[in-house]
Amino acid sequence: MKLFSSLLLITTLLSHSEPLTLPLWSGEVPGEKDQKVGKEKAEDKNKDGIIRISNVSKPTITVYQAPADKANGAAIIVAPGGGYGILASSHEGTDVCEWLNDLGVTAILLKYRVPRRANLAKHHAPMQDAQRAVSMVRSKAADWKIDPKRIGLLGFSAGGHLTATVLTSDGSVSFPKEDIDQHSPIPDFGLLIYPAYLKSEKDPNELVPEVSVDSKTPPSFVVIAHGDSRFVEGAALYYLAMHRAKRQCELHIYGKGGHGYGMKDIPERVGEWTVQAGGWMKEMGLLETAPK
Repeated sequence: MKLFSSLLLITTLLSHSEPLTLPLWSGEVPGEKDQKVGKEKAEDKNKDGIIRISNVSKPTITVYQAPADKANGAAIIVAPGGGYGILASSHEGTDVCEWLNDLGVTAILLKYRVPRRANLAKHHAPMQDAQRAVSMVRSKAADWKIDPKRIGLLGFSAGGHLTATVLTSDGSVSFPKEDIDQHSPIPDFGLLIYPAYLKSEKDPNELVPEVSVDSKTPPSFVVIAHGDSRFVEGAALYYLAMHRAKRQCELHIYGKGGHGYGMKDIPERVGEWTVQAGGWMKEMGLLETAPK
């Protein structure tokens, strides 16, 4: 009986292990030497229940292991939105990780650099962080019991734009490589949730230049609402580019809804996006338990 109780306790502890936070960069963060960023803060300054993280200069990942009795080997890196100015770390971060864990997916919350760095493209520093995060997670596949060929990236709003840039990159990076960067920085699939900034300002019929879909772009799931007027066309353009490149893509444009709902409980049907996303991942075989 004591042995059984001990085994049960160990199993429980393993199933509810504390999240592990790791720095993305072992030494100096690339390009940060001359940047002037204030002290990092995490606060609900608008009193709306949304935790906003600002002034991130030391990016990290926090690993939320899937419960042992549900784990299927898939892993998804979560990139919160916030206009590349802040990170909405709760309803587009920790709450998402909880949902993914319930699906048996190991969730990795990405805390990328914000706000936008002076004299650089808005996504320059965040893309470096996201690419390093993908390589790092892939390098830890054996330790974290995940499948290195089922590592996804899920982003909201600006994080959706970030997801698109990383998915469609050619694998090159804009920082000095270390041993960890021998692992590919391109995710195996992506989920773009009300992605922002995808439509070109110069040509409304084209994607922005940093998002270049081709015959190798990983499978993608995209969701947005018709009422998200500023960004809905960009989501549609991404789907069209994927379709024309003969790449796997699923797009949902809901009739009602706005922007920034994340995991909030809202009356519009677009709030059910997690059901559609989970169904897509299951249909794509991403949630199947890998053979031992």
